[in-house]
Amino acid sequence: MGRFPEGFLWGGATAANQLEGAYNEGGKGLSIFDMVTFVPKEERGNNIEMDVTSEEELDELLAGKKGDNFPKRRGIDFYHRYKEDIALFAEMGFKTFRLSISWPRIFPNGDEQQPNEEGLAFYDKVFDELANHGIEPLVTLSHYEIPLHLVKKYNGWADRRLVDFFVHYAETVFERYKDKVKYWLTFNEINISTISPYIGSGILVDRVEHKEQAVYQALHHQFVASARAVKACHEIIPDAKIGCMLARMEVYPETCNPDDVLAALEEDQKNLFFTDVQVRGYYPSFMNRYFEENNIKIEMLPGDEEMLRQHTVDFLSFSYYMTMVASGAPDKAKEKGNFFSGIKNPFLEASDWGWQIDPKGLRITLKKLYDRYQVPLFIVENGLGAYDTVEEDGSINDDYRIDYLRAHIEQMGEAIKDGVDLMGYTSWGCIDLISAGTSEMSKRYGFIYVDQDDYGNGTLERRKKKSFEWYKQVIATNGDML
Repeated sequence: MGRFPEGFLWGGATAANQLEGAYNEGGKGLSIFDMVTFVPKEERGNNIEMDVTSEEELDELLAGKKGDNFPKRRGIDFYHRYKEDIALFAEMGFKTFRLSISWPRIFPNGDEQQPNEEGLAFYDKVFDELANHGIEPLVTLSHYEIPLHLVKKYNGWADRRLVDFFVHYAETVFERYKDKVKYWLTFNEINISTISPYIGSGILVDRVEHKEQAVYQALHHQFVASARAVKACHEIIPDAKIGCMLARMEVYPETCNPDDVLAALEEDQKNLFFTDVQVRGYYPSFMNRYFEENNIKIEMLPGDEEMLRQHTVDFLSFSYYMTMVASGAPDKAKEKGNFFSGIKNPFLEASDWGWQIDPKGLRITLKKLYDRYQVPLFIVENGLGAYDTVEEDGSINDDYRIDYLRAHIEQMGEAIKDGVDLMGYTSWGCIDLISAGTSEMSKRYGFIYVDQDDYGNGTLERRKKKSFEWYKQVIATNGDML
């Protein structure tokens, strides 16, 4: 059928803080996610549990007074097992592997001048191992990995000084890995700050007077830092491509009532505000009213707007897990989802975590994004979090995961036929890892099972699921055999 272009980048995606472990090895400093404890599902339902809001809470966590189970500190021990894991990715035929560099592994406090050589050397080894297997790294500079020191001293991205710290970090890794990494992303799911100021921007909200003002000012600092990183990347690695990354939330109106249609449009615009700035290079006019009505005033320095305009990204990457429904009626019930909420869609099934499954929505969003921006797109997160069962014979028959991925990949193929320029697809959590939102191990996404439970018990043995062989065939046939 030949739906997918030659050179399409098939692979898998991960993040340092959910994967590496070794949080106190190799000179690494603490990151914001190292402070997030595990809360059992029976205590929180489907809610996300990852925010820290106050200095007091942070100090209690540091002192060990708020639990002792910090899953993101242990990850799945990729730090020591990366060769074994990369060999499994190579066996599946990965063309690319999305990973992030842990900022506090390179600059333990975030504001030093000199980088931590041990941290730099670790990623050298990882990139060399990927090269040995012919796998292209796709590297995120900041995937919820703000050094904790920058939170305590500066209140994170609320402080303009973080722009220089981030750019220094970005330039350091560009110089170091310029011959090894050709695909980069700046900030993972940059819009997360509006939902979780701590995870997205390292902001403790008890230290600010006006939460939304602080968040959007922090986002402006990130936009400027992203543009400066794009500039540096193009100068240091002229043949590299660098993109932005959005948690994409396609929104449908609940009915054809114009109030619902308008509500859906406005939700969509709020989601695309971030990519408007990073891809188009300027603040969209529709945000002026939002800022005015919410008493938000973005403080810009001379040169900021020119920087944003001149140094836009080469491609737009995004995560896609579900779609939302909007209503013009203010009292509609909300369903909790991937950091966002919306009304339940009666036409869709849901995952074990209440995330509504919508493959066709992926085609809709690909068409919409390409129509709007006319730059290459890259799906860098998509997958099904589910409970997996190891059978008596050791097999893991995750047909539900295969069905989910098949349906989404089919719609990607349709979007390409529609004329969308799609660079690649990296399935989220290609090896089981710690959940970002709930810190669970039992919420599994991978083609590879890792023997570990929510409390860190287990052998960490890696085991192939049924989906492993299926995805291997998908890649081998360039998406023709699903």
